[in-house]
Amino acid sequence: MQIKREQINPTTVKLTIIAEQAELNTVKAHVLSKLSANVKVPGFRPGKAPANIVEKNIDPTALQSEFLDHGINDLYVEAVQQQKLRPVSQPKVAVTKFVPFSTLEFTAEVETVGDIKLADYKKIKLAAKPAEVTAAEVTTVINNLRQRAATKQDVQRAAKPGDEVAIDFKGTDAKTKAPIDGADGTAYPLVLGSKSFIPGFEEELVGLKAGSEKSFVITFPKDYGATELQSREVNFDVTVTKVKELTEPKANDAFAATVGSFKTLAELKADIKKQLAAEKQQEANRTFDNELLQKIAAKSEVAIPKSLVDEEIDRIEEEEKRNTVYRGQTWQEHLDAEGLTAEEHHEKQREGAELRVKAGLILGEIAEKEQVSVTPEELEIRMQLLKGQYPDPAMQAELEKPDNRRDIQSRMLTEKALAKLRDYAAS
Repeated sequence: MQIKREQINPTTVKLTIIAEQAELNTVKAHVLSKLSANVKVPGFRPGKAPANIVEKNIDPTALQSEFLDHGINDLYVEAVQQQKLRPVSQPKVAVTKFVPFSTLEFTAEVETVGDIKLADYKKIKLAAKPAEVTAAEVTTVINNLRQRAATKQDVQRAAKPGDEVAIDFKGTDAKTKAPIDGADGTAYPLVLGSKSFIPGFEEELVGLKAGSEKSFVITFPKDYGATELQSREVNFDVTVTKVKELTEPKANDAFAATVGSFKTLAELKADIKKQLAAEKQQEANRTFDNELLQKIAAKSEVAIPKSLVDEEIDRIEEEEKRNTVYRGQTWQEHLDAEGLTAEEHHEKQREGAELRVKAGLILGEIAEKEQVSVTPEELEIRMQLLKGQYPDPAMQAELEKPDNRRDIQSRMLTEKALAKLRDYAAS
């Protein structure tokens, strides 16, 4: 096979491929063998007739079509391997010369991952931040547990911090008066002072009795999770339907015993501290990995195919659309709230998507350079651990699907590559 390579741009390659006769002979033999199973030849069982006789009994047009498809596919795959390309899309193929079974020349233009110039990642250092748990954080968890275990008594007095109120509420835009999806509720239980609601909301309810109504405006925080509500002024109409006084149990050994298999309050606190430390360490590791990858990416050069970035943007928007539906809002309403068209929203995600794709490509390159691998035994152990988390037979069967096994293996490779980078960063 003769291959001529033309670099159209940093991420697009055009291959001109000319087949050798020996390769065409192999392709023809394979095609005849495949088609023979469906060809009836007098005196021979299906699939047992000699190739030359099978050829005489096959429609020439069908044979040539199958030969062409099979030949192009095999030769293209081999050419990609020889040229060490990393395609990210299907090639645009054009046949330039074809004489049945003796001449085949075609071009294949394909988008690929371009050159990756890695930074000297072994020399990039980053100090790990220890995950520390304070006594105040443990106390907060204890207080939350006490609050959940509190007895509740309806009262007719004005609500005060520490009480639980049941409220009906509805939020509308303070300027347009238009209803806001997701900003309403019925018989919603809220502990005053818990800081579990929008900042400033709970304070407005202090002093109200059951049956009281109140309207007030709250300005949502500029970093609020739902972007369409950030810094937005919302008018709330609230009716308090119940006020309940909470009597919390004392934090002592007896209380600890009701929470779990703890003999003392000290044991409960130690367990809470251990769990908080594990959660904080996981978050610290994620933050550390992201910062480290960003530092490496900033000093590396990658020619990123546009299609990869577009796919990443699609994934980001699909996740955003699911969250929007969960909040009871349509995608168009979400776009209107942000003041963007669909095209503008798509392009707004491009910078972040490029960074994510770049980090992924760099991590894959490092894994290859470090010869990171996942053995079949390691993969099987991980699969068994995951199955143990999902006793449902349907979920276990889902895990065993080839695509999911490959995804899990890919995650394990990522974990190993990141572990290598952590070691280099700390040494």
